[in-house]
Amino acid sequence: MTAKDTFSLAGKSYSSRLLVGTGKYKDFQQTRQAIQASGAEIVTVAIRRTNIGQNADEPNLLDFLPPSQYTILPNTAGCFSADDAVRTLRLARELLDGHKLVKLEVLGSADNLFPNMPETLKAAKTLVDDGFDVMVYCTDDPIQCRMLEDIGCIAVMPLASLIGSGMGILNPWNLRLIIDQAQVPVLVDAGVGTASDAAVAMELGCDAVLMNTAIAGARDPVLMAGAMQKAVQAGREAFLAGRMPRKLYSADPSSPIEGMIQPRKSKS
Repeated sequence: MTAKDTFSLAGKSYSSRLLVGTGKYKDFQQTRQAIQASGAEIVTVAIRRTNIGQNADEPNLLDFLPPSQYTILPNTAGCFSADDAVRTLRLARELLDGHKLVKLEVLGSADNLFPNMPETLKAAKTLVDDGFDVMVYCTDDPIQCRMLEDIGCIAVMPLASLIGSGMGILNPWNLRLIIDQAQVPVLVDAGVGTASDAAVAMELGCDAVLMNTAIAGARDPVLMAGAMQKAVQAGREAFLAGRMPRKLYSADPSSPIEGMIQPRKSKS
């Protein structure tokens, strides 16, 4: 993989194809250590749960992950309506001095955190019209992804499986359909549990992977962050290299048998 293999969001190019969330770590110090180990350049922040200046008397995440070093991606985790999501991201824009790049997620159920797609589509339209660059968490439905792209979202982020489940990529066929049709970056969001899941996502042709619990929930988050960086890089290189064709009913030995010296037939 060459140094030029970057991907772009809202006109900015990034070398790392791993995006990492900032929740669930034991403290901001561990958050910073894990982000550094991951090599991520984009970090997501749940505006409703994380202090980035809303509370002046509390520790501020931006003191540990300064915007001068990282692209901060505010998200709407915990929002269950389009109105709440829009209001949250307008607050984030004020706190981050006009920052326009955001991650939209509108949840449908507190039990499974599955996206509410009608409310997501509604919020996406409002935010795009308001000048935001919208990356959007969504179902792995090719039709819904096309609708979000048509609205003007700059990236679609279909779930691999439920948020925080660690179940990995449950429907690679839908992801391929989304990837093959998309004219914007496709990022797997939610459900990654370990490094092999991240590698598979990249091998399928995703532009990047976003994760949080897979790192923060590991026994050693910093070590897992490094593993995820390597997995994303390996999966990307495998995709660029092009895997060998699958052959379900035939074998093709690494050392061909053509031209081999045949045993001499005995004389009868």
